Amino acid sequence: MSAEIKKEIELEIAHVLFIDIVGYSKLSINDQHAAVEELNQLVRASEQFQKAEAAGRLLKIATGDGMALVFYTSPEAPAHCAVEISRALKGHPRLQLRMGIHSGPVSGVVDVNNRPNLAGAGINIAQRVMNCGDAGHILVSKHVAEDLEEYEKWRSLLHDLGSCEVKHSVRVSVVNLYDDQFGNATLPRKFETVQRRRTRLRWAAVAGVMLALVVIVAGTAMFSRYRVRSNLAVPEKSIAVLPFENRSEDKTNAYFADGIQDEILTRLSKIADLKVISRTSTQHYKSAPENLRDIARQLGVAYIVEGSVQKSGDAVRVNVQLIKAASDFHLWADTFDRKLTDILSVESDVARAIADQLQAKLTGREEQEIAAKPTDNPEAYDAYLRGLAYTLKTVPTTANALGGQKYLRDAVRLDPKFALSWALLSIVNSRAYGTQSLQPTVALREEARQAAETALTLQPNLGEALLATGSYYYACLKDYDTAVRYFEKALQLLPNSSRIPESLAYVARRRGQWDRSESYLDEAERLDPRNVYLITQHASNYICLRRFPEALRKLDEVLDITPDDLDTLVLKAGIAQAQGDLPRAAALLAPLHPSSDNTGALLTQVYQAILERRPAPVIPVLKEILTKPDPALSYFNGELRFWLGWAQEVAGDHAAAQQSWRQARGELESFLKEQPENYLLIGDLALTNMGLGDKAAALALSERAMAANPIEKDVLTGPIPIEIFARVAARMGEPDRAIAALQELLSIPYAGLVALGSPLTPALLRLDPMFDPLRKDPRFQKLVASPAPR
Repeated sequence: MSAEIKKEIELEIAHVLFIDIVGYSKLSINDQHAAVEELNQLVRASEQFQKAEAAGRLLKIATGDGMALVFYTSPEAPAHCAVEISRALKGHPRLQLRMGIHSGPVSGVVDVNNRPNLAGAGINIAQRVMNCGDAGHILVSKHVAEDLEEYEKWRSLLHDLGSCEVKHSVRVSVVNLYDDQFGNATLPRKFETVQRRRTRLRWAAVAGVMLALVVIVAGTAMFSRYRVRSNLAVPEKSIAVLPFENRSEDKTNAYFADGIQDEILTRLSKIADLKVISRTSTQHYKSAPENLRDIARQLGVAYIVEGSVQKSGDAVRVNVQLIKAASDFHLWADTFDRKLTDILSVESDVARAIADQLQAKLTGREEQEIAAKPTDNPEAYDAYLRGLAYTLKTVPTTANALGGQKYLRDAVRLDPKFALSWALLSIVNSRAYGTQSLQPTVALREEARQAAETALTLQPNLGEALLATGSYYYACLKDYDTAVRYFEKALQLLPNSSRIPESLAYVARRRGQWDRSESYLDEAERLDPRNVYLITQHASNYICLRRFPEALRKLDEVLDITPDDLDTLVLKAGIAQAQGDLPRAAALLAPLHPSSDNTGALLTQVYQAILERRPAPVIPVLKEILTKPDPALSYFNGELRFWLGWAQEVAGDHAAAQQSWRQARGELESFLKEQPENYLLIGDLALTNMGLGDKAAALALSERAMAANPIEKDVLTGPIPIEIFARVAARMGEPDRAIAALQELLSIPYAGLVALGSPLTPALLRLDPMFDPLRKDPRFQKLVASPAPR
């Protein structure tokens, strides 16, 4: 394969416009050719098309009755292009088009002619979104709409349609893009049925009057809770930095405003005399909200910082104001006009001015850290801010990891002495390795190590470099003693960083020190009280400990901040499964329609169907996803195929299950060479060989998984291979070994294999079909009848 083709198949984030000629199949061959040629001319006349093509940031894929345009510029590019094409269509009344837009990961595939092509969620979802529309419609995914809403000019043009069902009951959330000059304001036909159903249900609003009484009572309880909190003493030298408003004409500069805010916050957080709230808690608020008192009370601070950033070429204007929340008094404000090459001095000047206003005492080292410039290269700093924007997102998804990686690599390439960027690159890679948001390859682990070592060599006293090194030892090597030493050193330099007590909490639970882990999480939440990822991790501790009521209370805190969050609702459903309450789990899961790349949510729905012994509805869903497997999911596609085989086996289709498992085994084995220590991959192979009846291979792989992640080294996930072994032994005619393993598992807390991290419980043993061979064994019956362990 040529170097050019190898370059093409790398996974990247792209912004996709899918275009389809409506009624194409009904045209004569001559008319089809004419329609395609007319479409090509329209597209090539688009200004956005020409700009992206001239910059080499566009790929064009013909689809027979249309095309896919893949932009590597900005999320706005496909929307601008679609609008330009729609306006131009007024001069071409015979050409009927529909368009769909989505941003997501794409990866190259090499076709039979040895030419590069594209596949992945970015392409697939753009096409599904388009398929929800009729002639004239420009439909965008909910994800793209949220990106566009960051820019004021798009907000009035976006009209939420709700979710649309495509093949095999898969649903996508869709927004209609139109005004009186372009697009189609008519409700798409696929949504008309939903609209009629909603009309029939309006009588149900009467029930809302009764529910209002419940809301009043709940509101009284909520008011009491906040009143108690407001009576607690708020530290005088406490501050929250709200998101900075992006006032640039080029709205793609939003990352720049986010970066300036975060760098000011980071400098303030290095002052031990201040209490500074982490960005993950402040990002849920607007740039200049009206209810400052309420926000300050929720965050537990006395002062609020607001600001705005305007960037034009190499000129930057930053406005900042410091407000005493209780009185809404503007204590200090200033405007800074700088060249891009001197923007770093603004962050230092602002941090110093705020510290002076709050009369914070600074040590000599803190003075130096506030004044320090991480780089003298403005292009490297711009790339760093772009990468930083991806790391500030709450969930470490594949797309976020790839985006952060790309720009941070650019930053250190432009300035190899940029220690802060090396540190952040290492943290991105270590987190991706540990969470498997990227494939945990040896190469990824090595890049994390080299980046951390480089950062520490360049600046031995950089707090972020120490944090990165600790993260590498924790996530990649599971060397917890060394990790703790680095985290504790970092804490001296980053006294307000919630990441450090959070990291120490994760180390403590891997060691089985659950009380200590909870104390660290409490400290992290004090510094970052509305960080939904942090609160979810606190709930995960309770789930592992089988303290389900406390876990549910924590998850409700998350829903107070981010209502209807899909992943949180799925976690609650997993708890219901672990408690044996399948009706409650079904009620939570029924309205949810996770995308194919959200494997945790998807497999929780599949597991629900298997526990209910009614897997028929999920089989076509899995088949549809696997017809076009997303390359970004890598070995998870093989895992999905194992679950397809399990669902088929429970449904009674033994032949289909065997075929699925044979294919899964081939797919999983192909990843084992570059991920020889991935215990989850090895465990998937063990379960797949179990399904195929290969007892020797299944047991050997189970034992290999236990050796790769021994419980002595990892109390949190070390029991997962033991659970895999118990399942294999149960199915392969080894009841004594299976029951011994189950007895051990029920006696310890851990993150489980299924039910989205819930450990095995007597209820799951009672319901899970994989344990059917043990049903008549008195020892197993005793386990099933035992009370839920804590």
